[in-house]
Amino acid sequence: MVSMIADERRRMAELIESLKPSELHTPSLCAGWTVHEVAAHLCSPWQLGARRIVPAVLRHGFRVHRANADLVRDLALALTADEIGRQLRFNAEFAFSPPVVGPLGQLTDLQVHGQDICRPLGLTRDLVPERMLLSLEFLISPKARGSFVPRGRLDGLRFLAEDLDWEGGQGLLTVRGSGEALMLALTGRPVVLDELSGSGVAALRARIAA
Repeated sequence: MVSMIADERRRMAELIESLKPSELHTPSLCAGWTVHEVAAHLCSPWQLGARRIVPAVLRHGFRVHRANADLVRDLALALTADEIGRQLRFNAEFAFSPPVVGPLGQLTDLQVHGQDICRPLGLTRDLVPERMLLSLEFLISPKARGSFVPRGRLDGLRFLAEDLDWEGGQGLLTVRGSGEALMLALTGRPVVLDELSGSGVAALRARIAA
């Protein structure tokens, strides 16, 4: 797992260093964040310690996502794209295992945010099938509930990745598509919904929009 995460960080460094200033200011698929802010977020594991996180969470009334958004904007102001690239390379093997989600959370975060950056820019970024499978299994597991996937989003749905020979989830309604599209849909990126098929797409669309 450590080697997979390290490789994803190095790949992200290469991607971020290749972007033009105008591309860095493009809105990403991660709602409310620019490409630059998404890139800065990837440095959070070693940049943000308890001394910064706890006061931010308290300031936002324990609304973790809002606190995280503020911290990420501060990071983006502090770090240029070149600095983000250097930090990702230097800290590629930095061990980070958050409570509940563990290292799979970090692996999934890197893969999803890579697509958050590439898709709006019209860039193609090949994902490693073995890593996508690990992230898909993680996203349908209880460990991802409340952090990566809101509670109730997956109820009654069964997901099938047609390019990976994978299926997961429990339900009579099916959602089919590529592994990449399913991963982005599970994490609430509506842009991929038109790439999916099956009897459960309408329910998934309504839940993401809610």
